[in-house]
Amino acid sequence: MDERGRELADFLRTRRARVTADQAGLPDDGRVRRVPGLRRDEVARLAGVSTEYYTRLEQGRAQNPSPEVVRALADTLRLDASEREHLTDLFARPAPARRAPVGPQRVRPGLHLMLGTLDHVPAFVLGQRTDVLASNRLAREVLTDFDALPAPRRNLALYYLLDPEARVRVGDWERIAAETVAMLRLEAGRATHDRRLADLVGELTLKSPEFPSWWNDHRVLRRTHGAKHYRHPLVGDLHFSYESFQVPGDTDQTLCVYNVEPGSDTAEALRLLTSWTAPQTVRSPASEPGA
Repeated sequence: MDERGRELADFLRTRRARVTADQAGLPDDGRVRRVPGLRRDEVARLAGVSTEYYTRLEQGRAQNPSPEVVRALADTLRLDASEREHLTDLFARPAPARRAPVGPQRVRPGLHLMLGTLDHVPAFVLGQRTDVLASNRLAREVLTDFDALPAPRRNLALYYLLDPEARVRVGDWERIAAETVAMLRLEAGRATHDRRLADLVGELTLKSPEFPSWWNDHRVLRRTHGAKHYRHPLVGDLHFSYESFQVPGDTDQTLCVYNVEPGSDTAEALRLLTSWTAPQTVRSPASEPGA
């Protein structure tokens, strides 16, 4: 079984284990359940396929099921939108491995300008593997100064899971870190041959105590909007309502904006933070009064 087949098998098994017979509307048949969740034959019956065929699917031995079968499985396993996307990715025919090295992702100039205009709230652009491709000044103040890091280390997952400061600064750290792992898991379903993603997963497996269990849970997530809480050493608690948008023309880039309520404590705190951390303008002697 190849890597994609193993991923598919593990994903189907873990999703099957979450669904109880009661949730699926199945009567008690008196059989002892040796594992949690639905049995293979129950999933097959509910999805309208044979037990043999479902077994082959779960073992990664059946290729290219019809869209109707994929939808039936997703319904039976009670998958959410991110999980349905992941299941479709896993069933898709894998693209051939790229032989030529792929250059670094670039943020187009217009998007850099947009980040500059969003000077009253944190905003940044994520690329593949949660790489931070660009960020505005408030994002670097509220999270961490990604621009000061070597380019290969400008990564949200590395920050959340390996930087000790993140555990102090990020409110509800465990939830946010686990969601970031789920974002990587979603990407892994379609980026089978991404060597850099494999290297990132390997590093996190070795260095983060929490990462292996979150990764092996096979949770997947496409982050779109929600709430964030940070604790800044200068201005204290900051509460944001974030929105994430796929960049038009480049679906591998995501613009993330941390919005605040006008007139809120967070808005005032950001105003103070902007003032206190603004670059100082050095005046030349000729510009001094009386010079």
